[in-house]
Amino acid sequence: MAVTHVYETPPEGVASDWTMPQNWDRFTDAEHATWDRLVAQQSRALDGLACSAFLSGLDILRLSKPGIPDLRELNARLGAATGWEIVAVPGVIPNQPFFEHLAERRFPAANFLRSADSLDYSEEPDMFHDLFGHLPTLTDPVFADFMMAYGKAGLRAEKLGATDYLGRLYLHTVEFGIVRENGSLRGFGAGMLSSYSETVHALTSPNVRRLTFDLSRVMQTDYLFDKFQPTYFVIDSFEHLLKVTSQTDFGPIYERLQGQPLLAADAECEGDILAA
Repeated sequence: MAVTHVYETPPEGVASDWTMPQNWDRFTDAEHATWDRLVAQQSRALDGLACSAFLSGLDILRLSKPGIPDLRELNARLGAATGWEIVAVPGVIPNQPFFEHLAERRFPAANFLRSADSLDYSEEPDMFHDLFGHLPTLTDPVFADFMMAYGKAGLRAEKLGATDYLGRLYLHTVEFGIVRENGSLRGFGAGMLSSYSETVHALTSPNVRRLTFDLSRVMQTDYLFDKFQPTYFVIDSFEHLLKVTSQTDFGPIYERLQGQPLLAADAECEGDILAA
């Protein structure tokens, strides 16, 4: 399947800030049924594998309720928890408006759902990935503050021409991150937790390298879109991730990395620390 929901300019019916009405009433019975199958399938993978903030968020947002969520209802619950709001967008939008939304505590969610024959993997981030994968952790106050700090860092990176480095930080944490929790490793990344098979792979496979988080190493490491990740990075806590993002001067790191080659997703480097 070719990626089709990637845009450089707002399509018809989309505002200049890339937002659009969800038009919840237009979703078909078949789409609601596909959503329910996705939720039922992925929920099987979460017990003992997803972090506590994600599981608590599922309860707060009531994402187990049948049918595609109505953003009007979700926003009332999410806003009460952390002051965030979900805005519907047509798909993958440019960096600048994406960062602007995050910096203002708005999360852009794709307004389309994968087909029924692509339940376990969608080539592009869809509504299930965005709502089921991302929103539960946004009910956690610390992670919510991290996402806002990330948006602000993204706006600064845009001015420095360094968004590729910050994009790798996003992919290796927000999408595929693992956190230490009560002596165990638990997933919190949306790309991981919205895919049944990747959740199991990331947290149980003996063939995966799980490395202790290092900011420069993360920003220098490539990632895969068409296969499971061979390497995952483990943070100590959301508090640590927030501190790194909000208190680090990224400029010198960007300058240093510009003179170094991009590391392959499966690279093994001196100084790597395997997560216990």
